[in-house]
Amino acid sequence: MKIVITGSLGNIGQPLAEILVQQGHAVSVISSKPEKQRAIEALGAKAAIGTLEDADFLTTTFTGADAVFAMVPPNFAELDQVDYYRRLAGGYAQAIARAGVPRVVHLSSYGAHLDHGTGFILGSHHAERLLNELFGVALTHLRPGYFYTNLFSFAGMIKGQGRMGANYGGDDPLVLVHPRDIAAAAAEELTTTARASPVRYVASDEQPASEVARVLGEAIGRPGLQWLTFSDEQTRRAMEQRGLPVHLVTNFVEMGASTHSGALREDYDQHQPAVLGPTKVADFAREFAAFYEKA
Repeated sequence: MKIVITGSLGNIGQPLAEILVQQGHAVSVISSKPEKQRAIEALGAKAAIGTLEDADFLTTTFTGADAVFAMVPPNFAELDQVDYYRRLAGGYAQAIARAGVPRVVHLSSYGAHLDHGTGFILGSHHAERLLNELFGVALTHLRPGYFYTNLFSFAGMIKGQGRMGANYGGDDPLVLVHPRDIAAAAAEELTTTARASPVRYVASDEQPASEVARVLGEAIGRPGLQWLTFSDEQTRRAMEQRGLPVHLVTNFVEMGASTHSGALREDYDQHQPAVLGPTKVADFAREFAAFYEKA
């Protein structure tokens, strides 16, 4: 198959490209950075250098593809996250239709079923709606849970305060996922000949935040590490004191609040994946320990 991957060689894009190349597919990886070309080609893939904001470039790159992995890369510099997601998803939809791509796997998020109160994830909700307007395309929205790699952001707090804390935590149940497991699920969907499912949830483990903290604490030599739950206002003030821009603070607080309330996982709980990914919290703890040591 000829498969196009957006998102360059990120935490999902690189393992996805590796899987597909090893399977013998002809893989093109889109990146906006010319310096990534050598690394992409070293994987055995073709580099397509250009911007995701250019629908003509996307159309040219998508033409002849059997499948496209479409994701909106994080861009925290964008003041209006929903507009950013709409722009890129709209460009994808236009290019996919023009190029006649028959199979699309879109990286969305758990919580994308909600139309308000989810912070950054609201962008995925609108991206799904735009892509759903495509006609004659086998479209699947991958909805992964809470990325393990988000936990890296707590390293500084643990070192400075000896604890983890946010406006979610404690006994809040978390749906956790490793980017490698997302890549594996994306590869399955991109290459399957079975009828496409409109939504597929992806998760690696399910644990309360307190258990995640305990396991991470053991791995870094801090037994008894706790993950405290702060109020939305406490979280907002702490972020503002760190100098985060208002638009980021608002999105992070909303997303955390919907995690704490359980709203993000409501639809997940009704459509849980039959099989969880292989990377459990204890497995990720080794990666966290390596990161923590250097932080």
